[in-house]
Amino acid sequence: MSTTDVAIVGTGPNGLAAGVVLARAGLRVALHEAAETIGGGLRTAPLFDSGVLHDLCSAVHPMAAASPFFRAFGLAERGVELLHPEISYAHPLDGGRAALAHRSLAKTCEHLGADGPRWRRLMGPLLEHSEAVVDLVLSGQRRPPRSPAAALLLATRAAVHGSGLGAARFRGEEAPALLTGVATHAVGKLPSLASATVALLLGHLAHGTGWPLPRGGSGRIAEALAEDIRAHGGVFHTGHHVTDLAELGGARAVLLDTSVKGLLSLAGGRLPRRYARSLERFRYGPGAAKVDFLVCEPIPWADPRVGRAGTVHLGGTHAEMVRQETATARGVRTGEPFVLVVDPAVTDPGRALPGKRPVWAYAHVPHGDPTDPYELVRARIERHAPGFGDTVVAHRSVAAAAYEAYNPNYVGGDIGSGAMTLYQSLARPVPRLDPHRTPLPGVYLCSAATPPGPSVHGMPGYLAALSALRHSFGTRDVPDLAAGSPPLAFGRSG
Repeated sequence: MSTTDVAIVGTGPNGLAAGVVLARAGLRVALHEAAETIGGGLRTAPLFDSGVLHDLCSAVHPMAAASPFFRAFGLAERGVELLHPEISYAHPLDGGRAALAHRSLAKTCEHLGADGPRWRRLMGPLLEHSEAVVDLVLSGQRRPPRSPAAALLLATRAAVHGSGLGAARFRGEEAPALLTGVATHAVGKLPSLASATVALLLGHLAHGTGWPLPRGGSGRIAEALAEDIRAHGGVFHTGHHVTDLAELGGARAVLLDTSVKGLLSLAGGRLPRRYARSLERFRYGPGAAKVDFLVCEPIPWADPRVGRAGTVHLGGTHAEMVRQETATARGVRTGEPFVLVVDPAVTDPGRALPGKRPVWAYAHVPHGDPTDPYELVRARIERHAPGFGDTVVAHRSVAAAAYEAYNPNYVGGDIGSGAMTLYQSLARPVPRLDPHRTPLPGVYLCSAATPPGPSVHGMPGYLAALSALRHSFGTRDVPDLAAGSPPLAFGRSG
């Protein structure tokens, strides 16, 4: 008799979300992780000093604050405190100027001058329907929207800002730079419908549930998920690299928090040829190259207000970002890539020690780019923070090509697990009614390569787990995910 009902490969946020659901369904769940520590993109560790913690991948979590899965799970009730910066994100421009997205929509509009009313008309209605907008974007995207009003609001705005017409709606440079900086989170050609949807989703959340950082680092989210899994009988096998589905043959359901490339490798020729060919055509996006800094003081931004922001976008004007991101998506290396910067101690002072604080930075680069990003990123920061280089005590850089070694899901440095084109946003990884269910009986894909795509929101894992409950265990009952709630009554299988 098998001692495992469900085997999950990979313990990123989606593998953990699937584990929470299935363990709470009363099933015996085992999670397998190739690394020595769980978490995938939710890992926090000391890199240079035992008292200073760096987020190894994700650092800021607007989707964890907003997603249906985490709303049901309740991070605050699990001891995870999401800290909100005064300014959600900032976008420095040349000449010491900066565009600022305050948590307050009114304050943001006040500082945008003539474009303030336009920003309010863009973001205000989305804020009024925020939960419905989030639920629409983070749905399985296979059913009609529950809120036609939210769908209409989002679609009409995305149609404008996904074209060249969007920036023309504004008069100054600050507002279009502010919005386009958020659009670059789609990591691809600009403008596009996919990037506009990301900009509108994340942009309005900056004034709503916010862009918070977990106190103590992103690893706290992974720890809370793992604690719940263990509390319901789940077990973890770390340092265990699963190379073939045959290793998991005793489980009735197998969920893979892996890339499409990983699914093909684990299946080892078992997939139907037509499905396999569709997976082989799956496109990956540009890469991310990362630099972790240990610095001796806060970043000396030319505009001191930028130092109050939780996230900083370095990309220049709207036109500059369009050129840079489009070139990067085409595989052309630029001398001034788009860079995201986070100084966690701005929001979470406990992350710093006297004379020592972490700084987190990503650059968007071509897929598989082998270039050491340190000089590019340092120069990009220095352009808007003169003297930054003098504050650097130590650094660690990871090229896009090397990111796949850290996490096999990041193929060629693509941290989004697949290009965020409109087609692949809707048909990840292939066009199927149930995209999480593979043609192999009992095998499901639960990673960001499935709808609703990347970011730390847990929804691919949640939706894949519900599919597994329906098809492998014959129940449509959904476990209550709240702290202290009992598991489903249908219990463990034999």
